[in-house]
Amino acid sequence: MKYLLLFLTVMASLQVSAQKAVTPTQQFTIQGKVKQPIIFTLTDLEKYSTVNIPDVVITNYLGEARGKLTHLKGILLKDILKKAELSEANPKLFSTFYYVLTAADGYSVVYSWNELLNGPVGEHTYIITTKNSESLQKMNDGILVLTPIDFITGRRHVKWLKTIDVKQATPIQ
Repeated sequence: MKYLLLFLTVMASLQVSAQKAVTPTQQFTIQGKVKQPIIFTLTDLEKYSTVNIPDVVITNYLGEARGKLTHLKGILLKDILKKAELSEANPKLFSTFYYVLTAADGYSVVYSWNELLNGPVGEHTYIITTKNSESLQKMNDGILVLTPIDFITGRRHVKWLKTIDVKQATPIQ
C-alpha cells in the first residue's frame, strides 16, 4: 500500500511538471501569402475601437461548459486582417485563401477568407481586449481570439495568439 501511494504521488508530480507554462503573448504576426508580414503589438491593438461583447460560456467538444467569460470587449479580427494585403491580384481567387491562427502553445484553428471577410462569422470573431474586467495587458491568456456565435465555443477559443498564417488552397489539376 505504501508503494502504491508513493507511485501515485510521483505520477501526479510528473503530470504537473510536464504541463507547459505559456507566457502571455504581447504581439502576433500576420504572415504567409501577404504582400508584407505585419507584427501587431498590444500598443497597436489599443488604436482600434472596441465593442462590448455579451458574456460567453466556453464549451468543450462535447458542448459541456468549461468556463464563462464576462465583461468582454474586443476588436473585430477582420478589421485587423484588412491591414494585411493578400499576395493575389485577382479578387476571384480570394475565396481560396484561409487563415491558420496558432497559439504560443501550438494550438491552431482555421478560418476561411469567406468566413471572416464575406460572412456573418466575421462580424462575430474578435480579438479580446478586455475579459472579466481585465485589460489585455493583465490577461493571463495574452492575445485571445473568440467567436462567441460558435455552437461549441472552445473549438476556436485561441489563447496566446502568436501567428496568423495566410495560406491559399491549390486546386487539384
